[in-house]
Amino acid sequence: MPSAFKLVSVLTLFCFLISCGNKSEPADLVITNATIWTGNKAQPQAQAMAIRADTILFVGSNEEVVKYQSDQTEKIDAQGNFITPGFIDSHLHFLTGGFYLSYVELRDAKTPEEFANRIKEFTATQAPGAWILGGDWDHENWGGELPTKEWIDQYTPNNPVWVARLDGHMCLANSAALKAAGVDNSVKNVMGGTIVRDKKGNLTGIFKDNAMDLVSQKIPSDSPKQVDDALQAAMHYVASQGVTSVHHMVGNMDALERARDNNLLITRIYAMMSINDWGVLSEKVQKEGKGNKWLKIGGLKGFVDGSLGSHTAAFFEPYTDAPTDSGFFTNTKEQLYSQISEADKAGLQVMVHAIGDKAINTLLNIYERVEKENGSRDRRFRIEHAQHIMPSDIPRFAELNVIPSMQPYHAIDDGRWAEKTIGSERIKTTYAFKSLFDTGAKVAFGSDWDVAPPIPLYGIYAAVTRRTLDGKNPEGWVPEQKITVDQALKAYTINAAYASFDEDLKGSLEAGKLADFVIIDQDLTKIAPEKIKDAKILQTFVGGKSVYPSR
Repeated sequence: MPSAFKLVSVLTLFCFLISCGNKSEPADLVITNATIWTGNKAQPQAQAMAIRADTILFVGSNEEVVKYQSDQTEKIDAQGNFITPGFIDSHLHFLTGGFYLSYVELRDAKTPEEFANRIKEFTATQAPGAWILGGDWDHENWGGELPTKEWIDQYTPNNPVWVARLDGHMCLANSAALKAAGVDNSVKNVMGGTIVRDKKGNLTGIFKDNAMDLVSQKIPSDSPKQVDDALQAAMHYVASQGVTSVHHMVGNMDALERARDNNLLITRIYAMMSINDWGVLSEKVQKEGKGNKWLKIGGLKGFVDGSLGSHTAAFFEPYTDAPTDSGFFTNTKEQLYSQISEADKAGLQVMVHAIGDKAINTLLNIYERVEKENGSRDRRFRIEHAQHIMPSDIPRFAELNVIPSMQPYHAIDDGRWAEKTIGSERIKTTYAFKSLFDTGAKVAFGSDWDVAPPIPLYGIYAAVTRRTLDGKNPEGWVPEQKITVDQALKAYTINAAYASFDEDLKGSLEAGKLADFVIIDQDLTKIAPEKIKDAKILQTFVGGKSVYPSR
């Protein structure tokens, strides 16, 4: 055979195989006429996507995507609507949030009377003896006076009440709850917590941080069905908000595994265990691995301090409105170092709650020490919340590759009253989103649900506008810390994926990654920032399947 003929034959065969290759991979779903924010630096914008099974085949133009279509391909005309990668909530309490959907709601109670009446009305719908839980109250709504059991005892004689402040670091118990828990005025103080008493030494019903265990540990356990129902409620709720993956901060592993084993998950979950149980998690990972694309383990959650609103966040200087109080650590430095070091040696990811500047500084120092002692590796330490940072500590996040896992909604909530609590100077680097981005830190965003709503559009709005919930800061509270919509989207997508070692699997829309995405009715990058919170989630897809509205 002449060599020229051989060459032509080879080229013809090669072209035929390429053609067959394209035809052998028809898409199950093709989306066209979209405004796609991909989160992919190499291709920031696109018009169309092709999806096969749970994976993206192609992202590009309307013209190019045609080659992935067949007669069986489902086609969606996005009609110019905005598409982003599925939002990843990098910090929430997933099952608690699911339960809170059916609990008493006190977040927007504006007066002590409204607070008490809501509990009264809710209790009337419950059976005698049932615990009244939930709450999310905020005493700043009525001027800062803490509630007491006397506010509600007359309405709840037959029902124990245990309702939390919205930050989860302070709870109110009524007399029935104290009796059920076996707690009275003789109870001793608790390290890393506060038991609030009146001038006569009597319990007011308020317990802070570690002291909350005195009552919370006596609440009857939920049945497996109740927990399963809460998980389903949580997943469907966050799907309606465009959330496709969550980083769940501790608990209910059995329920998560039941849902995974029965193919009932519609949200991808990275589930943490308490850092106290690092040995248990290490053994579990060795036996079972770190999971799959639906349920993943390998992370540990710890605490340094409490919260700003409860005056339990740890600061170097006293609170402005409480000159003898600078907060406290919920664990000692020695405990923190030991647990973090041992967990790190086991190859587990460590993420620790730190809010006050002293807590953050202490944790950064421990992380730096552990890295030096245990050797260099891709460990991706995280600081959860990272709210009130010393200026000198801001560049250390990027230098140490420590991920600030932050919740922007807290900024527009706390911003109503934070200055009176820590003063005008310390607020300059509180919720320091822009400063952290400017130094190269991989900022990841989440909600802290049930403490705040798991609604990324609210979080993006908060990070971009910093308009406080009371409407008193139309130009933004600490406006120099505003970030762009593009940065906020990255914090909810590719950076949040990085925070769980999943950036090769999700977080951006590109060929080979999971087809987790959201269709929104407005281009978030083009509309006025103050309109972002009013945009609507039209459809949420996980693995190429619509989970909101479900089909």
